[in-house]
Amino acid sequence: MLRSKNDIEKARHSLSHVLAIAFREKFPKAKLGIGPAIDNGFYYDFDVKNASEEDLAGIEGRMRDLIAKGLKFEKEAVTPAAAKKIFADEPYKLELVEELKKAKKPITVYKTTVKGSKDPIFVDLCAGPHITHIADIELGSFKLTKLAGAYWKGDEKNKMLTRVYGLAFATKEELDDYLKLLEEADKRNHRKIGAEQKLFYIEPNTVGLGLVMWQPKGAMLWRVMEDFWYRAHIKGGYELVRTPHIGSRKLWETSGHWGFYSDSMYPPLEVGTSLEDMKQGKKAKIKEEYLLKPMNCPFHVSLYKSAVRSYRELPIRWAECGTVYRYEKSGELSGLTRVRGFTQDDAHIICAKDQVKDELKRVVGFIKMIFGTFGFHDYKVYLSMRDPKNKTKYAGNDEGWRFTQKVLEEVAKEENLDYTKEEGEAAFYGPKLDFKIKDILGREWQCSTLQFDFNLPERFDLSFINDKGKEERPYMLHRALFGSFERFIGLLIEHYAGAFPLWLSPIQAAILPISDKQLGYAKEIADALREKDIRVVLNADNETLGKRIRNSEMEKIPYILIVGDKEIESKTVSVRRSGKGDVGAMTAPDLIEKLTKEIEEKASE
Repeated sequence: MLRSKNDIEKARHSLSHVLAIAFREKFPKAKLGIGPAIDNGFYYDFDVKNASEEDLAGIEGRMRDLIAKGLKFEKEAVTPAAAKKIFADEPYKLELVEELKKAKKPITVYKTTVKGSKDPIFVDLCAGPHITHIADIELGSFKLTKLAGAYWKGDEKNKMLTRVYGLAFATKEELDDYLKLLEEADKRNHRKIGAEQKLFYIEPNTVGLGLVMWQPKGAMLWRVMEDFWYRAHIKGGYELVRTPHIGSRKLWETSGHWGFYSDSMYPPLEVGTSLEDMKQGKKAKIKEEYLLKPMNCPFHVSLYKSAVRSYRELPIRWAECGTVYRYEKSGELSGLTRVRGFTQDDAHIICAKDQVKDELKRVVGFIKMIFGTFGFHDYKVYLSMRDPKNKTKYAGNDEGWRFTQKVLEEVAKEENLDYTKEEGEAAFYGPKLDFKIKDILGREWQCSTLQFDFNLPERFDLSFINDKGKEERPYMLHRALFGSFERFIGLLIEHYAGAFPLWLSPIQAAILPISDKQLGYAKEIADALREKDIRVVLNADNETLGKRIRNSEMEKIPYILIVGDKEIESKTVSVRRSGKGDVGAMTAPDLIEKLTKEIEEKASE
């Protein structure tokens, strides 16, 4: 019986070896990659041809047969020479052996034997650990789920291998419960719902990977969110700024991004050469280099430096919905949650040292309000700190890091945040509080972030004139509430399964005349609703009323308004509420009052 989390991790790792044994029986020429335990299961990478998901059931059955026979895992330390002999026909293992040798790390193998036999049926390069008693793994507690492509070592310059994924839990009941969650998650998949409701479109071949185009309903959802965002910021004492999509390489060198973050930035654009000269290989006489911005902060800093600042102006709170561009590996892109071009709801607060804690608390309150308004109540907070053993990864001095980390933790405690401290996860310029939303599967998604920066003010030589008439260095806070519109919308789609609350829904009401005879009256109702800023569509398609109702329900439109001769005579509409059925007949003024009240309340459930 698997009792502890550690036991389950060992079992998952052991199952990856059993998978490798069964897979190699089916595909003897397959070359071995790696096979670790992962969250909720395990995987193994193979260099193989012609494997398909149709093979998984047979391989899974063979795994059960092997476990039923009884398997034993034995660890053995070997020399580099012995390891090379063992894995003479395994190029990927040989590569790993060579790396371990160069790093002067111990090399160990695990030998798998069947009960009653001394000769191993499988030997793998592995540090372990593995399960002690294979019988502790219930035969129904694991399942192979899918094949996927995976670059060797996660590097797209390397060969694409075949990755076989499996799930594994302590009991069959836990596995069954998780499979039900997966089924529900598939129904809520934002890519699937986004296509069905025509919210967004990604065209990888012509437009490019990880670049999102918003269709009319998706663009309307974005606009509703952005309008709410702007109003909340103006009310919260922020001012709005706008900045370019590209900036001189000098800007990014000064900010430190080019030195610490260039792996995630696109290569410089050379300006000063005409297209014709470029075709002919001619070089520019005066060459300028520009970079697509991965962040907005250096621009905001430059705006601050455009004038002499007084302590009377502080704190300065500047907000911008700015689109940024970051190079993400193609294998890591995923719908709206991982893209290459995205819009951050960014803001930077520049303040004096004695204002820092109050400003941090204001932002924490803002984040809580945003999450609550949009219906997210299950989230975790992480306090990301500098790695004290690897300070070269970070800019700034020890004194600055001590102060900023201390005050961030004080704020987390005083605001009663349920936070976890993580060393080594800070941004290169300062510590941060990350707010991660949990989805239906318990996966965490980074959204809101509050980052402390004492480096950019230093790098750009920011100052203000204090109350004694002397120059003083300000502090700077970076913060985003949605994180990015793209990811936040993706999570919203899945959270509500596409059935958005009325205030967020791209289309709030659909008007369905029973026949063309009621079309004029239906248009009058539509105009009356639009006059009150209610988003409405008139559906007079040449289809039966029943089909039009079903289509509106499939589109998750909150209110369906039906008009026939009876409604014209009584000056009403017949109202249906999505998920609740018939509401009854209402006059246009009463309906508008009802919808307006519901929109203002921003009910999220």
